[in-house]
Amino acid sequence: MNVPEVEFDGVDKYFGDLHVLKDVSLSVDDGEVVVIIGPSGSGKSTLLRCTNRLEEIQGGEIRLEGEPISDPDVDVNSLRQHTGMVFQSFNLFPHKTALENVALGPMVVKGFEDDEAEKWAKAMLDRVGLADQAEKYPNQLSGGQQQRVAIARALAMDPHVMLFDEVTSALDPELVGEVLEVMRNLAEEGMTMLVVTHEMGFAREVGDRVVLMSEGRIVESGEPADFFAHPETERAKRFLERVH
Repeated sequence: MNVPEVEFDGVDKYFGDLHVLKDVSLSVDDGEVVVIIGPSGSGKSTLLRCTNRLEEIQGGEIRLEGEPISDPDVDVNSLRQHTGMVFQSFNLFPHKTALENVALGPMVVKGFEDDEAEKWAKAMLDRVGLADQAEKYPNQLSGGQQQRVAIARALAMDPHVMLFDEVTSALDPELVGEVLEVMRNLAEEGMTMLVVTHEMGFAREVGDRVVLMSEGRIVESGEPADFFAHPETERAKRFLERVH
């Protein structure tokens, strides 16, 4: 029996009195692309942040490759090596080149030698179509290029799962496509991905499954073709009417 790559089992999360994740259960198989959509404040980003323990949960369990991650004994740094996360903001070091930004993690965390890390970082930049921009600093790159460097940086840790948290929402519209193209390529390579996005075209084309969240709960999920053509719940129908 195959163990899911990521599994949420009755997850609850509070911020003070605010109940932001309510009994969320979801499993993501190896190589699956699950796209999480829903209105702002529905708990989508919080769910991702709990997956690599940027936020702690108060109930239920999250398992990565069958191993519970909320146990106090879990090595959080090791966990984060396996879960690459890319945020809405690029968070690149402004005083380091694209190459140096990508090479830093493998050197510091994985103990790569300088030349080994540089070679690996070049390969990761090539993967996101930026081999020719390696020596540029973040302020010399477009927003789309900076976000692709951020993706390369996450890939440099050789993660088992990639978490994308609204990675195109801060970009100018003409730059969105180049970032989604990189994500599309990763999906084709078989990367397990959890993607929070407002890009319905991406959800429809690249997702293996679409999950709609509202008010901290999973309201509906299904294969994109079915979900978009025949939403089952009133909540999903209303949401899709607004975003189309």
